[in-house]
This record gives sequence, structure tokens and C-alpha cells, in this order.
Amino acid sequence: SFHPRMSADADKKAKVGGKNGTPSDMTSAEFYFDTNSHFGTHEELLKDRMRTVAFKKATMGNAHLFKDKIVLDIGTGTGILAMFAAKAGAEHVYAVESSGIAHVAKAIVKANKLDKKITIIKGKMEDIKLPVEKVDVIVCDWMGYMLIQDSMIATVIDARDRYLKTGGKIFPDSATLRICGIEDAEYKEQRIEFWDNVYGFNMSCMKENSMSEPLIDMCRPEQILTNFATIHKLDMYTVKAADLTITSKFSLKSSGHDFCHALVLFFEVDFTHCHKTVKISTNPRHKYTHWKQTVLYLDEPVPMCQGEVLNGSVWMKNEGTEKKKTVIKLSSSFKGRNASTKQVMSPTPASI
Repeated sequence: SFHPRMSADADKKAKVGGKNGTPSDMTSAEFYFDTNSHFGTHEELLKDRMRTVAFKKATMGNAHLFKDKIVLDIGTGTGILAMFAAKAGAEHVYAVESSGIAHVAKAIVKANKLDKKITIIKGKMEDIKLPVEKVDVIVCDWMGYMLIQDSMIATVIDARDRYLKTGGKIFPDSATLRICGIEDAEYKEQRIEFWDNVYGFNMSCMKENSMSEPLIDMCRPEQILTNFATIHKLDMYTVKAADLTITSKFSLKSSGHDFCHALVLFFEVDFTHCHKTVKISTNPRHKYTHWKQTVLYLDEPVPMCQGEVLNGSVWMKNEGTEKKKTVIKLSSSFKGRNASTKQVMSPTPASI
């Protein structure tokens, strides 16, 4: 499983049911076991300004693309993207949400006097039949960690093929997955040495497992040691389920003299139909997003001199009944002034 270095708000608990129109039909079991029903989960999403402001700019800042249109919002959560679309002039928005937060979304939409323009539909998109034959626009925050982990790409593909009009728009519609090398001696050492003495007990056998798990983390810009290499591109108008198995080779050139301790995956998505392209980036040089970056530690640090190149290949695929587990296989080779190494890594399957 992923281990975030910096704690998020996703584990916050909130009471459901009460005054002021707050829904009371979410059971305690539904709330506890369904993390997408946790208010803290949605608080974190809304406070992610890179994400939320980008969607606001793409919708309300491009009202000409939404005026009098029928819009489908997949995974609406609190309904924020549906409300952006309604405010941008959509004729009607069908907002689909599978988790218990759908009841809260209805209350939020009503409180903002948009209940005549927005219909909240509770259920899985794949199982739902919309009351319209086609939609003009699909809006969805479909990106997952390292783009495909716990993503909604397959759901958007299904909705696109069933409901999107010819010439219809998807927001956002393109994505690029990238990789780079970083120096991370201090934290890697902390992770290893921690297991030597855990409240007076020797747990050193945990070291190997600890380093083999992908880590969700915010990397600092000064840690970046190499260029960025492109791993994969997605076009949401043409992507098929088979495209979610990623196989790519890469070359990373060092910009200085240091040790490369880990490889980092991050992504960018674009709203290309806007008057001026709007972008969400999880680039470690950019501001915080809740996706952060995905850090994959090398078994052994690579001593890189300026201009030297680390070559590698990566294979990624979502597995499991609901495709919630991402399997990664990574190999690298390096021949430099101070070392020559070949490493093959299969990090523990990642699931959130």
C-alpha cells in the first residue's frame, strides 16, 4: 500500500445527519467503510487549489463551451464541478456519484438554489441509465495517483462511448505521465534506520519491505537530479482500456553531481478546448496537489556525475476485480565514471 510521508485530512471523521438540511440517510457503516463518504476526503479535494481552481477556470472561464449544453459530471462528490458547469450556463447537469456523499451533494445543490439545473444521481456510472440519450460535455476529475492508480479513466471511457455526442467535449481531455530521478538520502536513511530500534525492539527485518513500497510524497524542487522523461500520453477521446497497460523506456540525464536514490512519477493534464489551455500539474517544481508524487526507491543509490545518463524501462498495469491495485515493474541500467549498475525492481503492488 502507499505510505504518505505527509499526513492528509482523509482520515477525519464527521457526523452525518442533523439540522439545516444535512442528510441523515447515510448509515454509520456506509460512512465508515466508504472513504469517499468521509467529509475530510472532500475537504482535501476542495482545498487542493491547483485542482479546483483549474476546473473553475476551465468551466466558468469558458462559458461559451457550456452555455445551453447538457453536461455529465462523473464522480461529483460534493457537487462542486457540477455547480461550476451550471454557473457557466449549462442547460442541465447530471451529476453521478456512487458513494454516500451523494446525499450531501443534493443538500449542497439545493442550498445554492441550483437544484432545478442539477440532478444528483446516486450509483455507479457503469450501471446507470441517464434520462437523456446523449450529453454535450463530460466533466470528471478522473486522474489517480501516478495517473492510473485508483483513477476513473475506465469509467469515463464507458460514459464516453455510451453518452457523448459526436463532437462533444471531455474536461480534462489529455494527460502526460513523466518520470525523473531525485536525491533523497536523508529521508531514505530515516526510513531504514527507524526499524533498528522501534520503542526498544529490533524490527530490522521490515527494512526491505519498507523500501519496496511506492511512496506518495511531496518532493522538493532542490531534490530533482535529472531531466523529465515522458512515460505515457493519454487522449481521452481515443483511449481504450488496453491503453492503461503502460510499457515505456526512458533515459534520465543528470544535471549535477549527486546520488540518485529514487525515481519519481508525476503527471500533467490539459483542458485543451479552453480559449487558453488550462493545466493541472503534479510536477515537483509546482505547487501542492493532493496527488503529490509517487516515489519509487532504487535498491542501491546511483552516483551520477553531470551529463551521465541512467536508462530504464517501466511497466504498469491495474489489476484486481475493480482494477484498484497497480502493479509496477521497473528496471534501470547505468554506466558512469564512478559506478556501473543494473537494477530490477518490482515494488509491492500499490493499492489505496
